[in-house]
Amino acid sequence: MPYNIPEHLKGLNNNEVTLSRKKYGYNQIDNTDKNTWLELLINILKEPMLVLLFAISIIYLIVGDYGEALFMFLAIAAVAAISLYQDNRSRKALEALEKLNEPLSKVIRNAKIIEIPTHEITVGDLCIVEEGKMINADGEIMHSNDFSVNESSLTGESLSVFKSSESDDNKVYSGTLAVSGLAVIKVEKIGKETRLGKIGVSISEIKEETSPLQLQIGRFVKGMAIVGIIVFAMVCIISYYHTRSLLDSLLNGLTLAMSVLPEEIPVAFSTFMALGAWKLMREGIIVKRSSIVETLGSTTVICTDKTGTITENTMQLKHIYNFATDKVFDENDFSNSDLSTIIDYAMWSSEPVPFDPMEKTLHRLYEKSRKDDQRKDFQMIHEYPLEGKPPMMTHLFENTEKERIIAAKGAPEAILNVSTLSENEKNKVRDIIKNLGSQGFRILGVARSNFQGNNFPEKQQNFKFDFLGLVVFYDPPKKGIQEVFSHIYNAGIKVKVITGDNVDTTRSIALQAGIKQTSQAIEGKDIMEFSDEQLLQAAEEKVLFTRMFPDAKLAVVNALKKQGEVVAMLGDGVNDSPALKAAHIGVAMGSKGTEIAKAAAALVITNDDLDKLIVGIASGRRIYANIKKAVQYIISIHIPIILTVSLPLFLGWVFPQIFTPVHVIFLELVMGPTCSIVYENEPMERNTMLNKPRKMTDTFLNWKELSISIIQGLLITAGILFIYQFTVQNGGNEEKTRAMVFSTLIFANILLSLTNRSFHYSLFESFKNRNILFPIVSFVTLIMLAAILYINPISDFFHLTGLTIRELSLSGGIASLSVLWFEGYKLIKRLNKKTK
Repeated sequence: MPYNIPEHLKGLNNNEVTLSRKKYGYNQIDNTDKNTWLELLINILKEPMLVLLFAISIIYLIVGDYGEALFMFLAIAAVAAISLYQDNRSRKALEALEKLNEPLSKVIRNAKIIEIPTHEITVGDLCIVEEGKMINADGEIMHSNDFSVNESSLTGESLSVFKSSESDDNKVYSGTLAVSGLAVIKVEKIGKETRLGKIGVSISEIKEETSPLQLQIGRFVKGMAIVGIIVFAMVCIISYYHTRSLLDSLLNGLTLAMSVLPEEIPVAFSTFMALGAWKLMREGIIVKRSSIVETLGSTTVICTDKTGTITENTMQLKHIYNFATDKVFDENDFSNSDLSTIIDYAMWSSEPVPFDPMEKTLHRLYEKSRKDDQRKDFQMIHEYPLEGKPPMMTHLFENTEKERIIAAKGAPEAILNVSTLSENEKNKVRDIIKNLGSQGFRILGVARSNFQGNNFPEKQQNFKFDFLGLVVFYDPPKKGIQEVFSHIYNAGIKVKVITGDNVDTTRSIALQAGIKQTSQAIEGKDIMEFSDEQLLQAAEEKVLFTRMFPDAKLAVVNALKKQGEVVAMLGDGVNDSPALKAAHIGVAMGSKGTEIAKAAAALVITNDDLDKLIVGIASGRRIYANIKKAVQYIISIHIPIILTVSLPLFLGWVFPQIFTPVHVIFLELVMGPTCSIVYENEPMERNTMLNKPRKMTDTFLNWKELSISIIQGLLITAGILFIYQFTVQNGGNEEKTRAMVFSTLIFANILLSLTNRSFHYSLFESFKNRNILFPIVSFVTLIMLAAILYINPISDFFHLTGLTIRELSLSGGIASLSVLWFEGYKLIKRLNKKTK
């Protein structure tokens, strides 16, 4: 069995798994079905708009107007159905994301190592936990190798604890993280029975932090609700003064309250975020929190690792430097007998079952060059994990004859520092490292040591090492990476390369990848010596950050945040997790990323392709722009509805109740889908990714944008009130006036939804952004208007009459004038921008 796991650990067989599953269930803390259809429906029926509709329906029943009451109940069903459809789409999108977020776990079953979804772990399973992985059940350590675990999620203690089967505390717990080594754990408790389950901590129960946009939208909706309550009271009082009828007054007040309440806005926000996350999932980008979609569009700085992100992570071995002969061998000469010792020790210093591309290459080279493979004869007896500044690692092996191999590899500087070489010899090697590094090669130093007895030094740096030489890898930049960075720079986003590699290698690869301003670099050790002011300056000015370790990475990310930058941090290792968690957007690699990195990140790129982050940023910008358009549309169209309901009453006009609840609810049924479904489907505008990122501190709707929406609403109101007075002055009765006003508002609504597709480009330019939902919704609305006007039972129900072609043309013409002036405003704006 691989991983050097004892053969007696065979795990459960299929029958034992079935019996255990029946007895203990699945490894889930929350087994209940969240958000069932019934719960969704109950939540929807609590919405303020439906409460108002119920109140109006009851009033109609009391006064004996059963037709109106029936329509209101049908409206309740329609509003609930639309809300249920939107909520269900959001729920399914989030459930799909949750499934993708579930990690796989390695278990031994039937004497074979397999990967299973974490929720399928059962009591009695033997789980294999490696460095960087999350522990997903409580259990006892059966076998381990230099295994340490971070239990801060349970104990609050940040320092890792070494554990083994022989230690006093040989238990591990779900929700903790393996920091080093490997362990085989026999599962004793799962799901709710784990320590994590008993204290009631679940990822699904952790509340997302409210984003600035959510707060701003929440404040706006609350403000509108307060306005609605005030105006509702005014209308009730004035109406009662004129009519002395309490029920009629309540009906008028409730009609206005319906027109004021912008209940589409919070629905639109949640729909946009959930569906945005779902669409990104289809692109191979798993978003852990749907609200992060909004933040993506604001990214101002991308901090990226080099290996596997900018490069292919293929790690082709190009050269070997043998110190004994002072010669650099290329790949055609690796069979030379002079290299046997350095090849052997480079392999022994790697993991016995390698997962790193460099270590896989070294194992393959060993197989080719060694006639007698000794890997089965030697067992690892001690391991020093990759650590230090710069890092190195050391492995100790022993066979049955007590022959011992002590092999180390790591950053060349780290190996030189612990070697027995003289300073002159070290300088000679450093010159070779600099020459190779400037060509973009990744370089590791290799050394060996001797040690008698089992009282091993606490630190690997305390061994006396003989320097053997260098293994030199080439990891070429990914194909098309220059185009990716070109898109990033065009979007006004800065790039920082934060890597553990040396300066020369990093600079060479960065230049090949098309990264700008690479002349100056800074190392992690220097970062930690800076004052706060120096750190802020360095983080802002420098592009290449080399020989970085966790504290240094975290310091750079925090410094960039203090400068007001919105930071996306890309990482894949245990050492990246603090910076990933601290960044506004932590981005983990799906293929080669550790579970710790994925747990700390807010976003996971499944195929490790940096270009996917650009897709995410573009999606974030599109969603933010579309939410803005939807909200501005809602504000603009609510103003004429509010004023058309209230002004005739306040001003004592001849037909004070020009709109009843029936008309307002019809308009709501048109506006709701337009706002949250149609605008959500709107493609990204041209040149969106050529604009600078918006600032996170920017107000969602500044006064200029809000003023435009208010002016749009007021001008539509002016057109509608003009039609009202024009019809009355020309002898129109209440039904004719209502038909003219209602038709004008419907035409204006359609035109407004179309012209607000862009606040920069023309209406005709926007048609190039194909969105099939706009023509569908517009066509269906016009068909319904025709039915209301010309099918007698329906027109009688809506208390209006049919219009002639001339009257329809006048209605459409006034609607066009009251809306399409905005196209002229946009034209002037575009011309002014060109002249600047």
